[in-house]
Amino acid sequence: MSSDSDHQCPVDGAVDQQEMIPSKKNAVLVDGVVLNGPTTDAKAGEKFVEEACRLIMEEVVLKATDVNEKVCEWRPPEQLKQLLDLEMRDSGEPPHRLLELCRDVIRYSVKTNHPRFFNQLYAGLDYYSLVARFMTEALNPSVYTYEVSPVFLLVEEAVLKKMIEFIGWKEGDGIFNPGGSVSNMYAMNLARYKYCPDIKEKGLSGSPRLILFTSAECHYSMKKAASFLGIGTENVCFVETDGRGKMIPEELEKQVWQARKEGAAPFLVCATSGTTVLGAFDPLDEIADICERHGLWLHVDASWGGSALMSRKHRKLLHGIHRADSVAWNPHKMLMAGIQCCALLVKDKSDLLKKCYCAKASYLFQQDKFYDVSYDTGDKSIQCSRRPDAFKFWMTWKALGTSGLEERVNRALALSRYLVDEIKKREGFKLLLEPEYANICFWYIPPSLREMEEGPEFWAKLNLVAPAIKERMMKKGSLMLGYQPHRGKVNFFRQVVISPQVSREDMDFLLDEIDLLGLTTTNSAKDYQKTC
Repeated sequence: MSSDSDHQCPVDGAVDQQEMIPSKKNAVLVDGVVLNGPTTDAKAGEKFVEEACRLIMEEVVLKATDVNEKVCEWRPPEQLKQLLDLEMRDSGEPPHRLLELCRDVIRYSVKTNHPRFFNQLYAGLDYYSLVARFMTEALNPSVYTYEVSPVFLLVEEAVLKKMIEFIGWKEGDGIFNPGGSVSNMYAMNLARYKYCPDIKEKGLSGSPRLILFTSAECHYSMKKAASFLGIGTENVCFVETDGRGKMIPEELEKQVWQARKEGAAPFLVCATSGTTVLGAFDPLDEIADICERHGLWLHVDASWGGSALMSRKHRKLLHGIHRADSVAWNPHKMLMAGIQCCALLVKDKSDLLKKCYCAKASYLFQQDKFYDVSYDTGDKSIQCSRRPDAFKFWMTWKALGTSGLEERVNRALALSRYLVDEIKKREGFKLLLEPEYANICFWYIPPSLREMEEGPEFWAKLNLVAPAIKERMMKKGSLMLGYQPHRGKVNFFRQVVISPQVSREDMDFLLDEIDLLGLTTTNSAKDYQKTC
């Protein structure tokens, strides 16, 4: 006779493994389809994943820091279309062919993990973030309710809380979004909702002429957000900046008064901490004073510069950020959390974010669930499906600690300072301005222009130099560096240091390679030589 212990009830959530094994049943035919167990060949799929992961490890991860590898394998679009075999056919292709395609995709993609990729405001490989991305891709979660994403919702809550502390708020709210542009749009809409909550339900027809203010050096997402939200790009007032690209507070206040005089309704000021091109930081304390005097929401786009908050040495760049009502901050940039990883942080703790965006979908956000539904945070987002982007940053933070993230910022800015000093020493290189962050903007002046007077002809010829050198470096694959004209200044290079894999030697190589490419006398450079 068995004892009572043999028939003990399972604890909550425990299930007898035997009960979970489906019994074999006869096949059923429905609409011409045989239904009898899964049709996926799991063994073949598992083998493909294993081989693809080995390929990624060999061709991407292990080569990520090898400066002997090319940054890019340039091919023009029409040629690349043929090389990649982009056609999708009626019949599937075998695993060995798919692996060949994977190899081609890796070969012809830009290696943003390469130590000499300086083209954008992101770069390098963080191994811990990469593992986190592998995990989330395999688990395929959507972060809207606790029932389907318990771990990742708790991770997001923990990361947001820590980021809020670094801003200097005692409490707050926030959400991770697909890009800093979206964070800026969220903030603009949130500021409008705070100013005029009826717009959410009644629309724009009865609203006043709303107007917002931002730096002339702001990110272009501000114009896009104003257009998308129906505010209108003509109602975005661009405030003049000084010679370093910082918003001039006195000009801001003049424009606020002018808007009121014209009968408009100012509701938002967007300051920038780390402008895209020059890396400028607006004077937040003085701007916050103006916002308080006029009752305006202050949003700070710190998508690029926010990571300086991790450094005790450099956080002074964002002095006054604690006075903001909202902040956009992208850890996928300087902190290398992997694209995309972008947070909107809000000082308000009265559920303003949820009130502004909620739609109360009854099939997701039921209020009679068996757990605390305050963890169902998805209604704070305009998205339904949402990626667990905070997890990448959390994994990196856990691995490196706050001190490791601080060192990452300090090292990047120290390398930037080294490059600036080297530029000053070298003939043919000229800084636009002394940088305060990791954006180093400079011209390369070839020998044929070095004795020319800086008049219209000089600037017209110099304008052609950066594009010509950029073409050569990409076709050679030796490095990638961005260039642009900017506010009346002809084309110049913008170098950005981010990755901890970058060395002092890479800084020297950058200048040596530009000089080499600028001096070349090969046939492909004849047009350039004629110009310069």
